Amino acid sequence: MKHRRRFKQTTSLEERLALEAGRLREQAKSLPHGREREILLRKARQAETGSHMSE
Repeated sequence: MKHRRRFKQTTSLEERLALEAGRLREQAKSLPHGREREILLRKARQAETGSHMSE
């Protein structure tokens, strides 16, 4: 029987999602206007919305 490795998170889900949203926004700034940039911005908005869900 295999045992699953457990990993204890040091930061909350909300903090991780907010950091991910910030990282995606920074990455989108370096891209020219277009489809890829819009996809990154959409993912950033989704992560930001997710970080506010438990408030």
